[in-house]
Amino acid sequence: MTTQPTHSTPGTDPGKVELHARNVRFDLSESPLHWIPGHPVASNFITALNLLLPEGERWFVETFNEALPMIQDEALAADMRGFIGQEAMHAEAHDRAVEEWLDRHGIDTTAYQQQMQWIFRRVLGPRDGGTPEQQQKHLIERLWLIAAIEHYTAILGDFALNCRWTQVGADPNMTDLFTWHGAEEVEHRAVAHDAAAYFNDSMLHRGRAMSLALPFLALLMVRGFRFIMNADESVDIGPVGKFTGYWRGGRAGVLPKIRHLLGATFTYFKPGFVPHDIGDTAQAVAYLASSPGARQAA
Repeated sequence: MTTQPTHSTPGTDPGKVELHARNVRFDLSESPLHWIPGHPVASNFITALNLLLPEGERWFVETFNEALPMIQDEALAADMRGFIGQEAMHAEAHDRAVEEWLDRHGIDTTAYQQQMQWIFRRVLGPRDGGTPEQQQKHLIERLWLIAAIEHYTAILGDFALNCRWTQVGADPNMTDLFTWHGAEEVEHRAVAHDAAAYFNDSMLHRGRAMSLALPFLALLMVRGFRFIMNADESVDIGPVGKFTGYWRGGRAGVLPKIRHLLGATFTYFKPGFVPHDIGDTAQAVAYLASSPGARQAA
């Protein structure tokens, strides 16, 4: 079973980390659908990320590839290339989880995945036509939206590194999948913000992006969760049962608490906020060096 590292002590900061994609392989052949024992609601809620993440991360990659030729700062360009490689690997890993794990449990995700493809490829994709200035404006808006979303992925990544999945006996391979992903989100947590700020760093852009990101992510997560719960014939509970299940998960430390996520939204607007205020790079790098999924691929 994997062991989750604790927060590192002062003085262990590894400094500037060169971002790169890591080959990983997670054997989910024996992983149960309810991979957090005693918490079917929490299991299914986090599992919904397997449906949402691949298309979202491919959208990140496409948008960054569109912006990369315009970046004259070589250090930022290098970080963006590392970000692109990591996000592409995230999409591939979660695609495998759907194909090899959810399919085995008899859950057909085609309908939800088609919805995600329409949202990220059609609604949020690059626009044809318009002047170069209009196209760049649309690109900057997408970069800031990605930066706002990455604020939440960094928060969730820090949660994955410090939650109680291991302590409650969660499936070690599924735990490793989400903790590896979370650790890389912490590792590259500043890149999307820096890329958006390179073009136009303003509170107007940041505020508008966050006002879209929070309801957007909440809607997609709720839809994904409802999709999984409806497909999971072993759990038959109504809205009250789902709410209670989430509350139990938050209290047990296997789901992030809603008030924590909402509170983290306001930190985005604090004077002097920088993404590095979230999480611990040393802790993330330490986990990535010991991840069983990464070692298995190697």
